Amino acid sequence: MASSSDCRDAGERPGIGIVGTGSLGRHHARVARDLEGVRCTGIFDIDRDRSATVGEEYGVRVRPSLADLLGTSDGVVIAVPTTAHEEVALQAIEAGRHVFVEKPMAPDTAAADRMIRAATARGVLMQVGHVERFNPALVAARPYLDRPLFVESHRLAPFTPRSLDIAVVLDLMIHDVDLLCSLVGRPVVGMAAAGVAVLSRNVDIANARLEFEGGAVANLTASRVSVDRVRKLRVWQRSGYVSLDLAAGRGEFYRVKDGVSVLDGPSLPQGVPSLTGLASIVERVPIVGDGAEPLASELASFRDAMAGLAPPPVTGEDGRRALELALAIQQQIEDHVAHTRASAS
Repeated sequence: MASSSDCRDAGERPGIGIVGTGSLGRHHARVARDLEGVRCTGIFDIDRDRSATVGEEYGVRVRPSLADLLGTSDGVVIAVPTTAHEEVALQAIEAGRHVFVEKPMAPDTAAADRMIRAATARGVLMQVGHVERFNPALVAARPYLDRPLFVESHRLAPFTPRSLDIAVVLDLMIHDVDLLCSLVGRPVVGMAAAGVAVLSRNVDIANARLEFEGGAVANLTASRVSVDRVRKLRVWQRSGYVSLDLAAGRGEFYRVKDGVSVLDGPSLPQGVPSLTGLASIVERVPIVGDGAEPLASELASFRDAMAGLAPPPVTGEDGRRALELALAIQQQIEDHVAHTRASAS
């Protein structure tokens, strides 16, 4: 196998290859093709017809084998089914290639640990694809987020046959699990979760309540049997209230105006404050994202990490932490379902 330095001449842009050309891999191919500062070295998929279609659609080279793709790339994006993440990642790592692996990073924490150990031993970087970290609304809201006390998320999607091999917790809720871990930054000390299988054999709608060390609480809801598509995140903290529409890329930050102390009881109209009364003490700060495509920002961060310009924003350890918590939620849901069935019999 060629070393990374064999993949390109001095001064040539680093090469990124895409493994897997399904619903997400094809978008990685499109973004990598157009991303400044890198070359898309090609795509590979065991489904030759699908990779040929994607290659023709985006004008990228279709590689005949994974070994050929690795031999011409400095790093690879792994967008194959979750059950194959470890196998592909270990081959890439053994070849000395940097790896970007989509979420969930592995089917279980044991596999995630093996991947992390291999990357560390080989001296290559590993980044995990939690794309919501790059949502323009969240990026714009970062200056206003400060030690959340209560977080509520709703991630609802219409039914689609995609990803029915995994439950909704690992398909959708894991996005918000990762965001919570990054925002709160403390271990989870308590959990309650429930879910229902509606249109598939796996859980299609789930709710989880998490308690963090230090007192923060979060309530997460994820569904793939919704009529409407909803991606909202609400954060309450001592400095105010942040409401984000992640689908629209915008939100608001509400905070008490300077010079007003809620604890001292400001002068308000009689009875329950009207909107006018609230406006007299609360300032609304619009949050507007820059419109950047999250996937493009995410791959740009992988490019920069490969070049040594910045550490990976979502490390293998970050991906493992989100996976472990999502699996714990899933296990609690399965226990709840089993108990419910036993009680009904």
